[in-house]
Amino acid sequence: MQSTYYNILNIIQVILSQKNRTTGGNRVYCQTTKSIRISVKTTFLEKQSSPRESYFVWAYQIKIENLGSAKVQLLNRKWSITDADGQTQIVKGPGVVGEQPVIQPGGSFEYTSGTPLKTPSGLMVGVYEMADSQGIEFDVNVPAFSLDSPHQTVKLN
Repeated sequence: MQSTYYNILNIIQVILSQKNRTTGGNRVYCQTTKSIRISVKTTFLEKQSSPRESYFVWAYQIKIENLGSAKVQLLNRKWSITDADGQTQIVKGPGVVGEQPVIQPGGSFEYTSGTPLKTPSGLMVGVYEMADSQGIEFDVNVPAFSLDSPHQTVKLN
């Protein structure tokens, strides 16, 4: 358990150091799998959070772009959400925000969702199960992205 905690902290620290090198700290995390590009932006929601009660909330905006030549449909999602204490929660289910969008070639789908944590920072990574126009299913990786707040203590080794 202790080594998992330190591995997760190291991953978060690497992401934080990369984020701090971008303009204004507003990093966009991107990954392309099988002609589907996923872009993620995060925002810490100060007004919905209560640091004294160890309750921290983030919104994340996802853009799914179909760079391929055939339509695709997002069927299911699976998230791994890890807080700064190394506690991981798995969230899975059909579609996103109540939809299973069909995305045409050259098209995109955007949505915003959120997540709370008991710690002032964390990490999310995920997978979308998609199907092409012939019904063949495939996985699309959602890039790992950090959940940062002004309440976290950053200690780089």
